[in-house]
Amino acid sequence: MAYLDKRWVGVFNYRFRRRFRHDLKLLEKAVAYILEVQPDVAVCTGDLTSTGQPGEFERTLAILKPLRDSDIPLIYLPGNHDCYVKRPKCIKAMKDAVSFLNGMEYNFDLLPQVRTIKDIDFLMLNTSRPSNLLCSWGFVSKQDNEWINTVCSQPKNRLRILVTHYPMLEDHPILRTRHRLFGQKNILQHMQQHNIDLTLCGHVHKPYCRVDGSGRGENCAGSVTRNGVISSIEYDPGAGSLTFESIDLANWNGKQS
Repeated sequence: MAYLDKRWVGVFNYRFRRRFRHDLKLLEKAVAYILEVQPDVAVCTGDLTSTGQPGEFERTLAILKPLRDSDIPLIYLPGNHDCYVKRPKCIKAMKDAVSFLNGMEYNFDLLPQVRTIKDIDFLMLNTSRPSNLLCSWGFVSKQDNEWINTVCSQPKNRLRILVTHYPMLEDHPILRTRHRLFGQKNILQHMQQHNIDLTLCGHVHKPYCRVDGSGRGENCAGSVTRNGVISSIEYDPGAGSLTFESIDLANWNGKQS
C-alpha cells in the first residue's frame, strides 16, 4: 500500500540516498551519552522515521526506550517524515510515539501544550502535517498562533523555550519554498520581543546556532544520524544566559573520554 501514496517517494529516497547517509548507531550513541551525562531534560525535534511507517517507529523507539525509561524527562515533537501520510496505521504509530516518549501524559491530540521542567517552560508546538507528493511544508495554524499569543501574554516567570520541528528563521524562503514553514511571523515577533527566549528545532540536517549574546534565538541540532552531533545547552538562571556546545559523538567513548 505504500506505493499508492507519498510513501513511494520516501521509500525511493531511502533506498537510493538516505540509507547511505544516515546511521542509527549514532542515535544509539546519543542515547548512551545522554544517559551518562544525566541532563535535566532531553529534547528530540522529530524525524525518527523516513516515511512514518509503524515498523520504522518500532525500530527507533527501541533505541530510545532506555532514555524514555530513565529519570531524565524527554520531550519529543514529530517531524514531517513522522507525519508523512494520512493512512490511519501511520498516524496511529506517530501518535503512539508521541505518547510513549513524552511519558503518556502528553499526547498528540492535546498539542500545543506547555510543559514546565525546573526553571523552564517548554512550549510544545506541532508544525508537521502530511503534505503533497513533492513538498515538505510545515504550518503554524491560526489556532496555534492564538495559543502562542495567549501563552506569551501571561507574566514570564521562567525561561520560555519553543520546541517544534521546523525552524522559525528562514534565510531563503523562495529557494526553500517546498521545504519551509508557513505562518510563523507572529512567533518571530514574540522571539524578537523575548516573549520566547529560544526555539529548538530540527528539519534542517546541518546544525546551527543563531543566538544573541545572552543565548536568545534559535538552535538546530541537525540530524544526529547524519552528522553525529547533538547540542548541549546550559542555562544559568542567575545570569539569565544560555550557552551552547556541539557534542561530537564520533569522538566520545564514554566515561574514559
